[in-house]
Amino acid sequence: MRMSDREAMRAALHDALASDPRVFLMGEDVGRYGGSYAVSKGFLAEFGPERIRDTPLSELAFVGAGVGAALGGMRPIVEVMTVNFSLLALDPIVNSAALYRHMSGGQFSVPLVIRMATGAGRQLAAQHSHSLENWYAHVPGLTVLAPATIDDARGMLAPALADPDPVVIFEHAMLYNVEGELSDGWRNADLRSAKVLRPGRDVTLIAYGGTVFKSLEAASKLAKEGIETEVVDLRVLRPLDDATIMGSVRRTRRAVVVDEGWRTGSLAGEIVARIVEQAFYDLDAPVARVCSEEVPIPYAKHLEEAALPQVPRIVATVRSLVGRA
Repeated sequence: MRMSDREAMRAALHDALASDPRVFLMGEDVGRYGGSYAVSKGFLAEFGPERIRDTPLSELAFVGAGVGAALGGMRPIVEVMTVNFSLLALDPIVNSAALYRHMSGGQFSVPLVIRMATGAGRQLAAQHSHSLENWYAHVPGLTVLAPATIDDARGMLAPALADPDPVVIFEHAMLYNVEGELSDGWRNADLRSAKVLRPGRDVTLIAYGGTVFKSLEAASKLAKEGIETEVVDLRVLRPLDDATIMGSVRRTRRAVVVDEGWRTGSLAGEIVARIVEQAFYDLDAPVARVCSEEVPIPYAKHLEEAALPQVPRIVATVRSLVGRA
């Protein structure tokens, strides 16, 4: 079945609300407006204001309320309009939700799902366009997801809700309108594994979220030059699937990490460090990174595009690794 990323997420959210009375959605504009990206459009009329809750403009308040509801036995889905605004809720996420199981000796869990848009490309300027996934992937006690494919957009929410601990789902803003085929045999996603989307023998491209399709496009261009590139979709940013990453790197002996976050302190840097620690003697070339430029994301379209990882830069980086620069 062909559908957009938005439609896949919408179907997953509808199933969750219809199948479990403990599940409810809350956040800014999720009800009357239908969500900032229309994922919950029409749900207020279908499920009512008890299950679809428009909140005040205070991430600290409604994320904190979600933590409390989860502790009380509910299964809240909290939508934060954009990752930039989630910084206002770092305290309940990092200092409460992520820690309660540890601090209570396993007596309490926080089955909370937080959805938020991330990433640039829509000319929304610096305060609505950053990629801060790595900030959350740094925190023990959180599971951090970055769906890129239609199957993952459809299949990640249910297991996230079943997790007794908090799960943060980053939805790249440029993927909502992307269409693809939902697999006939799709099923609830594995929340522990990366996935090889394209096999190759010469170099591994490691990507997540909005950089996955850029990496696949780059791989197609490189194939025309005789460079066979393997593309790994991380899917899960915490915990990282070292086995899949290292397995691919050992096959191709070269790696490029593509990350929309800034280079300094990036998730890409963590992945490079792990490759060096675990597969250094399997490498034929230094591990490379393609990241966003170290600037706030610009508003002007040509500057925004220049600041982000793009296909030509990925292609050029791969060429340099295989001696084709």
